This record gives sequence, structure tokens and C-alpha cells, in this order.
Amino acid sequence: MRIVAKIGTSSLTDAHGVIDRRAIAKLCDEVAAVRREGHEVVLVSSGAVAAGVAALGLEARPTDMPTLQALSAAGQSRLMEVYNSEFDRHGIVAAQALLDPNDFIDRRQYLHARQTLQRLLSLGCVPVINENDAIASDELRYGDNDRLAALVAHNTGADLLVLLTDLDGLFTADPRTASDATLITGVAADDPLLAIHAGAGGSGRGSGGMASKLAAARIASWSGVRTVIARASRDDVLVGAVRGGIVGTSFEPHSRRLTARKLWIAFAAHVAGTVVVDDGARRALVERSTSLLPAGVVDVLGSFDEGDTVDVTDASGRSFARGMVFIDSDQLRIVAGRHTRDLPSGTVHEVIHRDDLVVLPS
Repeated sequence: MRIVAKIGTSSLTDAHGVIDRRAIAKLCDEVAAVRREGHEVVLVSSGAVAAGVAALGLEARPTDMPTLQALSAAGQSRLMEVYNSEFDRHGIVAAQALLDPNDFIDRRQYLHARQTLQRLLSLGCVPVINENDAIASDELRYGDNDRLAALVAHNTGADLLVLLTDLDGLFTADPRTASDATLITGVAADDPLLAIHAGAGGSGRGSGGMASKLAAARIASWSGVRTVIARASRDDVLVGAVRGGIVGTSFEPHSRRLTARKLWIAFAAHVAGTVVVDDGARRALVERSTSLLPAGVVDVLGSFDEGDTVDVTDASGRSFARGMVFIDSDQLRIVAGRHTRDLPSGTVHEVIHRDDLVVLPS
């Protein structure tokens, strides 16, 4: 079995943002135990920015992107230093891999990343992956490592995604504020829970929360990968998840599987605007999997550029698809409602090509 395990900043650092070596040591012990059972493990680790905050002696985590990127560069090497040391105790070689969204959008980059990760696994290494925060733009980034981990699970053909956090799993309510909250141990592929909007929550030391983990579970489910959300500090949590035990909340894989490019489009961290279409266009997109043409567009909301991701809604405002546009918002407003034969010379004939459009679950 191939496992992708992701651990968040709050599970790796103390209240001051300093790397908790004991937490990393525990995780490395569990990875080693899983490997002894014959499984392969890819690790996605947050913590670089928090480590940079502590290394530079800052009192609080900044919010501006240039400083966060600089802190990531300062903290990443310190984070890997601890991983290298703790994996050395087990005779395991850790291999750092920093990825950005283009590695999943561009087909060649996607295949190159997969080839590299596959080779690392064949050499017996444990890839330790993080988003390349130091160079990623604010407009094109994962936003949190939960989504990154889900895309890595797709890329590597993983069987299981384990999201390790500071909660026991998904609850009926926030257990930190609701005394009657109960743990949900299992979620089916088509369960409405996969579409709920959980709070961001979190400790303030990271960028994720339960909402991002549910988004990651949706991505993994549509990749055919089972996902488990569990508490990082739980004894034998990784081994238990691999063996199929109840260690948190388990999300079953979906029968429908999307390509990496469509996964990115469907669950993009940033949606730039909205394209409203008529009933005829909606039926064509949903029932016949066609491309979206200007003739079916009745309204354009927001400002977006060619290549941006937008929501596609019907006249009532219900979002039923998401896609990457071939035309910017200003030009689309000019040609909306026009048939192909009436388009100005040089205008693209497709607003969203069928290969760049995903019909979302109802």
C-alpha cells in the first residue's frame, strides 16, 4: 500500500511556533513502523513558516505575503534538519521536494513530478513535501497543504491519504465549543458531509483547518483514494489508519475519478469570478459534456483574466460547474449571448473548453 500522510503546523510546533522535536520524532517512528509492514509513505509537512517565525524571533505570525515567503525560506531548512535527524534513527533517508500548483496544472510538470517521487520511493526514501512558498504567487497557490496532499495522493497513485491534525476527526459540531459534539467515524463518497462548509478554525500557527481538510477529502475521494482525518498525537495513529481501524473520520473513495488538471480546476483555492448561463447551456454542459460557448452566457460577475478559474451558475445562482476560461471578463461581457457566426474576428469561440470544465456533484 502507498500512503500519503500530511501533518499540520499546529501538530508540529508549540504555542510559540517553535518546532516540537518530540512530535516529529513520533511521526517518524510511525512512518518507520508502517514501512516495516511493507508499505510506502510520502510525507507532506507544514511548519516552515512557523519555524521561520521562531528562528527570527518574531512575536507573531505576519500576514503579508512577502514576509511569509521569506519566513518559509528561513524555516524550511530548519524543519528538514529535524526530519533528517529523526529519520536517521531508523536508517531512513528523507528527501525534500517543494512543489507548486503548476506541477499539477501543466501535464509535463505533472509527469515529471510523478517520475521524481516514484523514483525516490523506489530508492527507499521518504519524500517530505511542502508547497514552495518562497516563490509561489498569491494568485496561484494551494493555500494550505491539505489540498497539496490530496493532489500528491492522486499524482503518486496512493491508496490512502491520512490528514493528521489537532482534532480527533470530523465532529457533528465544534468540540471546542459544543459539549454535545460527537465524532463522525465514516463518510460515504456521496454523503452531503463532503459538501458542508466547516469553519476554518485552527491554532493560528497554520493556514488550514477542518474546512481545508474536507476540501482535501473531496479531492482524494474524486481520485479514488480513501482519506482519514485523525489526531496526530494519538498512539499508533498512522498504523491504525493503514490497517483500517477506527482512528478518526474515514472518507470513502468516489467511483468517479478526475484527472489532476480537472481536480485542480474543481477544487481551486482561488475562484476569480462567475459566468451565468441559460438553461440550454446548462443542459448541454451537464448532459452532453460540451464546451461553453458565448451564446449560452447571460451574465458575467467579477473580474477575471484568460486562464482564471470561474464558477458556472444557472439563472438562479446555483453553481453546477467550474472551469478555466479562454477569455477575460471584459471581452466576455461584449460577446455574451452571441452565436459563433456573429462573433468579432479573432474572438475565441469557446468560453470554457470541455477539457477544462468540471460538472460538480449535485
